[in-house]
Amino acid sequence: MSVQRIATRYAKSVLDLAIERSEIEQILADMQYVRSALRSRDLWLMIKSPIISTGKKLSIFKKIFSGKLSATTSSFFEIMIRKGREIYLPEIVDAFIEQYKAYKQISTVVIKTAVPLGENALESIRQKLTGSLDTKKNLELNLIVDPALIGGFTLEFEGKQYDSSMASKLKELRKQFSH
Repeated sequence: MSVQRIATRYAKSVLDLAIERSEIEQILADMQYVRSALRSRDLWLMIKSPIISTGKKLSIFKKIFSGKLSATTSSFFEIMIRKGREIYLPEIVDAFIEQYKAYKQISTVVIKTAVPLGENALESIRQKLTGSLDTKKNLELNLIVDPALIGGFTLEFEGKQYDSSMASKLKELRKQFSH
């Protein structure tokens, strides 16, 4: 079975449990916390190591996350480690966050601009996106300043990209003049 299918199934079961127990926001916060912790190379290597015993991994995991995660999340991670599924934790965490966003109808939109956006411009973009049929009901905006764009902006969401940056327009002009 593929890693993605395994991660999707486990994430779905945790999401269903979170909804059933009305703990969805707490478990999302836990998953985001674990996601950031898994960026640590040492923790990542410990989890992936076939040499470190299950008992030792469980002990380390408990020491790291004791008091920082809800009982439901802690129990879930304990089960994953006991079943030898800890190597899939990063994928499971990512799958949970994606499923949470689908459940809450959240579209993640990445906006890249050459200079920081003002509040009016940001609100205008937000209104256009929420009014379109391309995004879900709620928006999560990730703003990135990239001076290489020269001017304008790019939008990325739902597998689509809209590019109205000066850099891409100049590139297109170069291409037209070179033929």
